[in-house]
Amino acid sequence: MSTPVPPPVRASVTAAGVGELALDRPSALNALDLTMVRLMKQALEGWRDDPAVRSVVVRSESPKAFCAGGDIRAVRAAALAGDDAAVREYFATEYALNALIAAYPKPYTAVIDGYAMGGGLGISVHGSARVVTDRAAFSMPETSIGFFPDIGASYFLPRLPGAVGRYLGLTGARISGAAAVECGLATHYVAATELPSLVEELLGGAEPRSRPAGHSELTGLYEAIDRCFGPGGLDEVAARLRAEDSAWARETLRTLGGASPMSLDVTDELLRTGAELPLAECLAHELELACEVSRSHDFAEGVRAALVDRDRSPRWERRGDGGRHPFVSDGVGVEGS
Repeated sequence: MSTPVPPPVRASVTAAGVGELALDRPSALNALDLTMVRLMKQALEGWRDDPAVRSVVVRSESPKAFCAGGDIRAVRAAALAGDDAAVREYFATEYALNALIAAYPKPYTAVIDGYAMGGGLGISVHGSARVVTDRAAFSMPETSIGFFPDIGASYFLPRLPGAVGRYLGLTGARISGAAAVECGLATHYVAATELPSLVEELLGGAEPRSRPAGHSELTGLYEAIDRCFGPGGLDEVAARLRAEDSAWARETLRTLGGASPMSLDVTDELLRTGAELPLAECLAHELELACEVSRSHDFAEGVRAALVDRDRSPRWERRGDGGRHPFVSDGVGVEGS
């Protein structure tokens, strides 16, 4: 007799009237597949107008990750099979969940311990409270896989202080929980050792608590980020980074040099336009773009290199302006070079 497989999202309501969403797909670090997105959306819609539910808490059962993004391998497989309807269904459902969270009429608290990447930000950042620990790690790494920061990132990244959003969106830089609080992606900070008691309090109906996060790896970088990632094209960003002549600037250039040129162009334009648009329009724009980009060479190649073959050696298509990568002098890593 086979053992029943537990659902990847467990939805329940505590005696205190708190709706609990427990993410439980540990083998994939809670990467959001369509089933998970549907389960979350169904629960939230059911609780939205239920007077017995006062607030919502979303958390992970995994000590390694809150949510490591969307199920991008499944999207790639559908795109390669020419199943455009499946690709659109996935992104449309995920973005509808993001919009639902953003407009939710009740307190929505995400408890983030471990990785929160890509789609993991979509089910947390749009909520009213994001509690992070010293083990939390945030990133939007899409430009390294031939995609772009989606799940409403074209709305929330440009609204971070200074040029931090552009820096995070283009580079996919991983930041700590303390840095997430510092730049506004998170709202509360606790030590990981406090997590069991905090979750118990939240499920009992308490509001999230916080302690000072202290300085982070971003603390001393804001001026340099603003200098290098302020207004101007990608070629200007590259020139400023080269002129900066610091370890951070050199590492940032290396990171950007490994990203898809198409993704960098798409992301930069998306963040520029998103700064002036409401969330609903950002998500609508992202949906059309996601359906288009998922059919591209760079998306298939980037996901292959990162998640399928795991050789970390993508061969990107040449840029439309003659093939030059804005952050690579010799074109290494660009298809046809």
